[in-house]
Amino acid sequence: MHMKYLPLFLLLCVFMGSCGPNPPSQAPEEAAQPTADTSRQEPAAPTEPSRPAHTELDTSQWIDLQWLEPGIAQDIRYATTNNFVKEKMYDCPRCLLRPEVARRIQQAHRQLQQQGLGLKVFDCYRPRPVQAKLWDKVPDARYVTPPTKGSMHNRGSAVDLTIVDAQGKELNMGTDYDYFGREAYHDYTDLDSVVLANRQLLKQSMAAVELDPIRTEWWHYSFRGKSYPLADMLWECPSAQ
Repeated sequence: MHMKYLPLFLLLCVFMGSCGPNPPSQAPEEAAQPTADTSRQEPAAPTEPSRPAHTELDTSQWIDLQWLEPGIAQDIRYATTNNFVKEKMYDCPRCLLRPEVARRIQQAHRQLQQQGLGLKVFDCYRPRPVQAKLWDKVPDARYVTPPTKGSMHNRGSAVDLTIVDAQGKELNMGTDYDYFGREAYHDYTDLDSVVLANRQLLKQSMAAVELDPIRTEWWHYSFRGKSYPLADMLWECPSAQ
């Protein structure tokens, strides 16, 4: 380059930034890798419903089914006069069961929910003093277990129940709860096919969680996988709000 043009060339270099060698072309940037955000925490695992404020239970021995699985419908008949002795036997309705039994009922209910169905309980743990009152009313071992012997209900290992649909309507089982007659027996088959299918569904649902029927009552199921002592405990009722 002629020397007289050198100053002009240098001046252009300053403004254009092109005096040095061309920089190598750069590859596109890689996508930024996400980094762990330690400020965020995983959502907490679902928790069981809060226990009722009035609970006095030793939860290693007893579970209130309403606390464990609120979706299970309850119609505790002996807390009303709508029962076979036509007299209120419980001060208030509660379904208490041994923990192993309660969780089996919960499992059966959740399995039925997959079919748009669910469970409804009529009776659970029955204190032995109440068993004595029932025996005084109906001293007939075909229908009431003598309190000296005690029933599975008195041990917290039996439950009386049925199946309901998504609207809470009981499926047709052929007889009402606590109907004492041949029509309530499991081996009585002179019934509508829908009734027989409903009873079979209940029986299969209970068998799947290791609860066994008794011959004379379609609604009664017991857990015989563990021996529990007879109990006289009378539960507390919630205080008036």
